[in-house]
Amino acid sequence: MRSPRRHPLLVPVALCALAVLVARPTAADGKSGDGAHAAGPGVSAEVARLYEEAAVATRQYEAGRREADEQRARAQRAEALLDRQRQHLAVLREDLGRLARAQYRSGGGLPVAAQIILADSPDQLMRGQHAFSRADLAVDNAIAKSRRAETRLVADEAKAAAAWQALDQRNTKLAALKKDIEAKLESARQRLQGQADASVAAGTCRGAVRLEQPKVQFNGAWVAPVETYELSASYGSGGARWASRHTGQDFAVPIGTPVRAVGAGRVVRVSCGGAFGIEIVLQHAGGYYTQYAHLASVAVDQGERVTPGQWIGQSGTTGNSTGPHLHFEVRVTPEMGSSVDPVPWLTARDVSLG
Repeated sequence: MRSPRRHPLLVPVALCALAVLVARPTAADGKSGDGAHAAGPGVSAEVARLYEEAAVATRQYEAGRREADEQRARAQRAEALLDRQRQHLAVLREDLGRLARAQYRSGGGLPVAAQIILADSPDQLMRGQHAFSRADLAVDNAIAKSRRAETRLVADEAKAAAAWQALDQRNTKLAALKKDIEAKLESARQRLQGQADASVAAGTCRGAVRLEQPKVQFNGAWVAPVETYELSASYGSGGARWASRHTGQDFAVPIGTPVRAVGAGRVVRVSCGGAFGIEIVLQHAGGYYTQYAHLASVAVDQGERVTPGQWIGQSGTTGNSTGPHLHFEVRVTPEMGSSVDPVPWLTARDVSLG
């Protein structure tokens, strides 16, 4: 049973160019290897770059969708206003017809000379002329209101249509951009996993691939090992693929997802092969160790010191894995068999996985 948890993507608006620096190959025992599998680190950088671009494109696309929802709400309010304007126009037209009929019945269309002849007295003539003047003024005002309302109606309809058209075009472009980046990212992920499988089969890591670190400031001393994830297999759960019980917490993430050091520490192991595939083990203060397994690439070397949130590798599905995910353990020794439940361990350090 997966427990969904979405964290906001903390990526810069401007896309970073990710560089690959010279790295020392690391063998399965942690010593320098012969570099036979050190070729092709560029795909790791490509995946990381596309990962960032996909994050930005997704954020822009979601912003466009939110704007579309807001525009839809505004359009609904505008449509309600237009309906009221149409009703008002209908009332104005009815008033015009009523005034015209009243003038016709009261002789409003007679020439002035005829009105003088037919009038019984000067007072009656003056009253009639005053009534006719007021009626003419009311007609003129009604006509002016009708024309202004019709002008506003046409302008509002044109504005709403233009806004919808522009928003639709923008979201269509964003969707196409997002789809294109995701297709490229998926292709690069498969190439990255292919290289990782080759390294595991040979039992020799191809060396650290140095990726430009994200420009993110963390408030605490501890962070989650990945930014965006779904929790899958939990600590202590049963499964056919484990000898007894699950020894860590799994994070379901796509291949190539940046994996972060949960806290400051030192790299005590970088190895390839075996049930964990490509793995990294860090030593932290207080006698604890954290393990990051089933990786597709590593970005650190053994003996190196790391900081909280530093990218130390990329997730994959190497070793005894049924699909892309990060296997994360907290141990009291560097070795397997000394693990503790990582969820309450992180919670005690103000990192809630949900």
